[in-house]
Amino acid sequence: MIKWADIIRYTNKGNPTPEKKVEKTEEEWKQLLTSEEFQVTRLKGTERSFSSELCSLFDPGIYECKCCGTVLFDASEKFESGTGWPSFTQPIQENSIAYHADKSYGMIRVEVVCNTCEAHLGHVFPDGPEPSGLRYCINAISLSKIKE
Repeated sequence: MIKWADIIRYTNKGNPTPEKKVEKTEEEWKQLLTSEEFQVTRLKGTERSFSSELCSLFDPGIYECKCCGTVLFDASEKFESGTGWPSFTQPIQENSIAYHADKSYGMIRVEVVCNTCEAHLGHVFPDGPEPSGLRYCINAISLSKIKE
């Protein structure tokens, strides 16, 4: 189980090695994604809170990266955070997510990206439910849900 101390270590000393890497040009990403998906995933945008029905869906399933299809989260780790974005307590695998310090907007946060294609997903915070205490606050538009 990943804890906040692990995330700080990854942010400061390097991320886990992904199983593979997917690299595309900006033009290739633009051809694959809608303009909003591109804005969020490739340009580190943020969708409007409460803009996706994904926030209130808690059916079983797996969530994968919208850009490359890497499996990121299991619905069993999803919880209602009240923030307006889907929230999870753990990624499905330790090496599916990469962590970067984000010092934008006058604050220090930890950005989470797909470790395979570097798509911006959202941020992680140390205010989630136990036992991990983590809240992965993810843009719904960054995810595709695979129904089980």
